[in-house]
Amino acid sequence: MSNHTFDIIPFKALDGFECNLWRLKHTGSKHRGPVILVHGAGVRANIFNPPNKINLLDMLADAGYDVFLENWRASTELPANKWDLDVVAKNDHPAAIQKVCEVSNTKNCKAIIHCQGSTSFMISAVLGLIPQVTTIVTNAVSLHPVVPSWSRVKLDVILEMASVITTYLNPRWGDLAPDFRSKFFKALVLSTHFEKDTTVGKFVSFIYGSGFPALWELENLNNETKEWIRNEFGPVPIHFFRHIRKGVHYGSLVSVDGTKRYADAKPATDARFVFFAGKRNKCFKSKSQENSFNYFNKAKPDYHKLYVYDTYSHLDIFLGKNAHKEIFPVMIEELNA
Repeated sequence: MSNHTFDIIPFKALDGFECNLWRLKHTGSKHRGPVILVHGAGVRANIFNPPNKINLLDMLADAGYDVFLENWRASTELPANKWDLDVVAKNDHPAAIQKVCEVSNTKNCKAIIHCQGSTSFMISAVLGLIPQVTTIVTNAVSLHPVVPSWSRVKLDVILEMASVITTYLNPRWGDLAPDFRSKFFKALVLSTHFEKDTTVGKFVSFIYGSGFPALWELENLNNETKEWIRNEFGPVPIHFFRHIRKGVHYGSLVSVDGTKRYADAKPATDARFVFFAGKRNKCFKSKSQENSFNYFNKAKPDYHKLYVYDTYSHLDIFLGKNAHKEIFPVMIEELNA
């Protein structure tokens, strides 16, 4: 069973926001240098550390990597704040990469990025803000968010209705609904979600997609991980959803003010990108990653890679009970390449 300990390394984002890195404590060789793992919205660094027999951290350490996990400003470890992808791309990730290289005494670094950690990190990359990163393994979505049609309705209509009574949404309300607002949303979730998931799991699906469940296939998770997830989700600001909505409408990420279109120019990075997607993802369709792969492949043919898995969804790429056999060896092989 994975039972990891970490050194906590504080760093300041370029605008002064206090973030931190978790550096995995392990005694093996670190001959392959640093790799940074970047979590999605409303979770924390620990999302890569599920209670599976073997998780990604074990395998990266065994492969000789110095493993860092970034808690950027969307992390539930940090004070709740009104963030968007632009502010994160320009401030959090460049400072995190700088810190990783400084601490590990290297010039370069590799990255594994997921969901909104991925979208924001991709903006950093295409703007040329993280030149130290040589290989980027991205899961679920990067520059081209494509969502199911019901998710578009949620983003366009239901989000604005929700914003009348709250400035953020929190899946933890599935377990603990302390006030009228949270009780209202919990009742709504329980009257629409009948899948055999935890109340927090159902809430996650209500907020983040169009499935029952939206972010994983239940048969891919063991029971312990399913229960563990309950404590791994927290608040996400409505402000962020309004930003990603612009990218969904346009077909690729745009700046929060709508003036800059990040995938319309040639990317200002030499990094090699490896795209992972689950065919059953009901948060961001696998087409999201296919479109981003095509964009990078056009800029530099036969350099990047794309992997689409038929039996996986969104987060089970990292949390799945068989991911250590089916997914992680491929990720590590691509990092090593």
